Amino acid sequence: QVQLVESGGGLVQAGGSLRLSCAASGRTFSTYAMGWFRQAPGKEREFVAAIGWGGAYYSDSVKGRFTISRDNARGALYLQMNTLKPEDTAVYYCAADSSYSMVVNGRSGYWGQGTQVTVSS
Repeated sequence: QVQLVESGGGLVQAGGSLRLSCAASGRTFSTYAMGWFRQAPGKEREFVAAIGWGGAYYSDSVKGRFTISRDNARGALYLQMNTLKPEDTAVYYCAADSSYSMVVNGRSGYWGQGTQVTVSS
């Protein structure tokens, strides 16, 4: 069983930065692939980034601006978001699964409750 709790969301001006964190419980955290997703009002949830043994993978919309990382010793996942745009406004969710492909495809077995990110123009 894995429990995920996101934090670090907030209101920021366009061009600014935020760092999201996801605290994960469970002794086997290091064995899980992890990812970030987001959902804007009226839109479907979309993939943002994932990280696993094979490295990191990003959606085209955030590549070059966002960086996903993890600290296995702390059981933590991070998303550094730079050069934020109003279209990045969404609720951001942390996800975990033993399968990297399941994370990337949005079929993770574990999800957090989300943290709101609002980017003003």
